Amino acid sequence: MLYTSLMAFTVTLILLRLLLISSSYAHVQSQSTEEGFISIYISDKGLDFVKDLLINKAVTSLVPLQLPQIEKSAKIPVVGSVDMVLSNVVIDQVDVSSSIVKPGETGITIVASGATAHLSMEWKYSYSTWLLPISISDNGVASVQVEGMEVGLTLSLKNQQGNLKLSLLDCGCYVEDISIKLDGGASWLYQGLVDAFEGKISSAVEDAISEKIRNAIINLDTLLQSLPKEILVHKFAALNISLVKDPVLSNSSVDLEIDGLFSVKNDVELSNDYHKVLQASVSCKNPDKMVGISLHENVLNSASLAYFNANMLHWVVDNLPDQSLLNTAGWKYVVPQLYKQFPDDDLNLNISLSSPPIIEIKNNNIVATIYSDVTIDVLDAGEVIPVACISLVISVSGFAELSGNTLGGDVKLGEFTLSLKWSKIGHLHTRLVQSLMSTVIKTTVLPLVNLRLRRGFPLPLFHGYTLENAQLLCADSRIIICSDVASTKQHNLIQFLV
Repeated sequence: MLYTSLMAFTVTLILLRLLLISSSYAHVQSQSTEEGFISIYISDKGLDFVKDLLINKAVTSLVPLQLPQIEKSAKIPVVGSVDMVLSNVVIDQVDVSSSIVKPGETGITIVASGATAHLSMEWKYSYSTWLLPISISDNGVASVQVEGMEVGLTLSLKNQQGNLKLSLLDCGCYVEDISIKLDGGASWLYQGLVDAFEGKISSAVEDAISEKIRNAIINLDTLLQSLPKEILVHKFAALNISLVKDPVLSNSSVDLEIDGLFSVKNDVELSNDYHKVLQASVSCKNPDKMVGISLHENVLNSASLAYFNANMLHWVVDNLPDQSLLNTAGWKYVVPQLYKQFPDDDLNLNISLSSPPIIEIKNNNIVATIYSDVTIDVLDAGEVIPVACISLVISVSGFAELSGNTLGGDVKLGEFTLSLKWSKIGHLHTRLVQSLMSTVIKTTVLPLVNLRLRRGFPLPLFHGYTLENAQLLCADSRIIICSDVASTKQHNLIQFLV
């Protein structure tokens, strides 16, 4: 039974390591296969969320907006020719009453309509007349209210060497009406300003906002091109987040495919022989959810391979809650010949996976097959002496579930086999040990693992945003998450627009 407990501890380590692998995505690079193993679907509702977020942030970054000085000469009845100048013209407030976003085959169109803007400015004029030998001038301040403004733009989304390329196909701003409030000045000046500058003010507003949008899109595209194509998750592993093809735009959604496989850093080559099996498409097409994320089982298998090649699936156990299990005295009734050869010597368990775990995603079920070797080392007079090696093949199955913002699940033991690989201490009764181990795993190990799984792992935040009301299902080699997105705090995602 002591030997059985040691084997049960081995299984626990392996299961916990697999949990850590599955909850920390990492990969480096894959060859260009035009296959993405992580797919992202953004619905109309999700596009509306992004559109509202961008418009709100863009409005915040838009003001104050300085307009160029405006000059004009105008003929005023009775007065004659008057030189007028508007300076320090600033848009200090913009409000958008409604907006729409519409994806199509050529790009995504965003239109903000019914917008208003407020401008402040300084004015001055001067004129001369034959009645007086001197020039007459005056100055003051004015405010302008812009009504019925409409702003629209169309964006093209393309894959450029793994990064999202953003191009502005069309952009425009139209002002329907303006009203001017003048502080000071003669009554004739008001009508003169309206007649002389209404068109120029409207044009200046239209040009300034359009130029601001064009510069913002250029800055945004520059940022997108500068984003890394891999995210380092561990010192040896990273996640490939490069696009593998152009985004697919329909009249109600946008679909993205990214590479999404795992590999090892430091020039360690991994097999990239991963291919999706052609079958009925399974994705999140629920219009009530903002996004759908589809994760192919090859992502987890490449993670398994990455951890295996980086020698991370290897442990030396030299400490246990019951330390007597790591001494030959605790084995003398199970393997008496071990105690006879090495009386009262300490032991280590050298645990390593003989091959990467194989993970399969089935309908409402996840299955992992683990191949492990456990070498028993005796510490004798400062020397480490391997005395026996046992091979384990363990199959576990379980399910994943989302509760709020927490990912949890449950696992159970499937098939389990044990064999003696080699021994320097004689024969071990492996069939009896296997039967006992199976019982211990089911009654002791798995309840502990499931207790941790039920506590769950919090989903990561992305710049202050997280998934909300998420639903998860497993089907046809994929884990699929359908979710809304919510803000956890105020965070300026588009500070580059300023």
